[in-house]
Amino acid sequence: MQKILIANRGEIALRIIKTCHVMGIETIAIYSDADKEMPFVKAATKAVYVGESPVNKSYLLSDKILEIAKNEKVDAIHPGYGFLSENAAFAKKAINEGIIFIGPKPETIELMGDKIVSRQTMEKAGVPVVPGSGGGLKTIEEALSLAETIGYPVMLKASGGGGGIGMVLCENEQALVKSYVSTKSRAMAYFGSDEVFIEKYIANSRHVEIQVFGDHSGNIVHMFERDCSIQRRHQKVVEESPSPFLSEAVRQKMYETAVTAAHAVDYSNAGTIEFIVDENENFYFLEMNTRLQVEHPVTEMITGLDLVKWQILVARGEKLPLLQPEIVSSGNAIEFRLYAEDPVRFLPSPGKITSLHWNENNGVRIDSGYEEGGTVTPYYDPMIAKCIFHGATRGLALAAAENFFSKLKIEGIKTNAPLFLNILADEDFQQGLYTTSFLTKNLVK
Repeated sequence: MQKILIANRGEIALRIIKTCHVMGIETIAIYSDADKEMPFVKAATKAVYVGESPVNKSYLLSDKILEIAKNEKVDAIHPGYGFLSENAAFAKKAINEGIIFIGPKPETIELMGDKIVSRQTMEKAGVPVVPGSGGGLKTIEEALSLAETIGYPVMLKASGGGGGIGMVLCENEQALVKSYVSTKSRAMAYFGSDEVFIEKYIANSRHVEIQVFGDHSGNIVHMFERDCSIQRRHQKVVEESPSPFLSEAVRQKMYETAVTAAHAVDYSNAGTIEFIVDENENFYFLEMNTRLQVEHPVTEMITGLDLVKWQILVARGEKLPLLQPEIVSSGNAIEFRLYAEDPVRFLPSPGKITSLHWNENNGVRIDSGYEEGGTVTPYYDPMIAKCIFHGATRGLALAAAENFFSKLKIEGIKTNAPLFLNILADEDFQQGLYTTSFLTKNLVK
């Protein structure tokens, strides 16, 4: 594998380029009008224009991207996360053109992309799932009947959903009736399918995911957990490992269950099994992400492994570099997603970054997509950087984070850095006593 096209932008494109260059692999970046001056464009071996700024005229143009890949005679395509990363049709087209898709098999992406089918698959494999619909709901009457059986509150979800889109909490019958039609319409608009289902809402829950990795020889390992419970509108804001909440017995059980889930779909490459965990540490399958996660640096910091390198090695047919007994977790790592957004109203705050100063000391890692003088445009996710901190203990990692954000200087745009200082100062957070409702209850009114 000598040349890889990166079908993405910003921070993740730059992250992939760094590993490729270390491995001696040439990189082809694609860029839109809005991104022509971005750091990832300059860092790639070669950059090719893909289209206008809106994503549907650039980074979602699968046929145009494949045309560029063929013209540049690349060996593989790395999709990063978001955009086309979980598009089974795109993966299939690439493979049919003789180009390696760096990710799981298209059949696996398709299977796990349908939330209802993935639930059914996991149930068959003996993986616990949240009580809810066995299939898609045909009518509001069916939804109301099932909700009454499992008990309110319930979550109404789009089968093809992701990233918090197409999810509505329904506290009672009136709320379910009110949300049913609009959720179906939104699901059709975003995902091309209006199929919806319901699950029991688990109050005071934690969101814990297990990183898994498989090769084409049937080897599957886990790389420990990430606690992603600090969320806003179902979007992750802070992730850490190890989870400060889990007991050792349940932690080990979750690892075993995640590996079982991955074997159930003959998984290869990087993936994540997401679980919802209740107050009594009962855990249930939520979904499987068939790609590299935004928060993968947390795992890299505790294991010392390069997950992008592993992805490339597996994609070119090699066995996993290490097997389970050789993969070790060391210390604590925590990641904060730094966004260009108003810290009070959480609305995007695009604009030119006139000043940018941060310190990358020992134990501090910054995966950034921008540099001083760059512009955050309104066309894409406004994440500026991921700030990851590692320490021998959780306390040391949190102290490093507090020190970093108290000295951080970004001018020209608003950011959510003040929120991080509030989180770090919160006593419950300091003690690891938080759930998915932490921000709503404690800090965001």
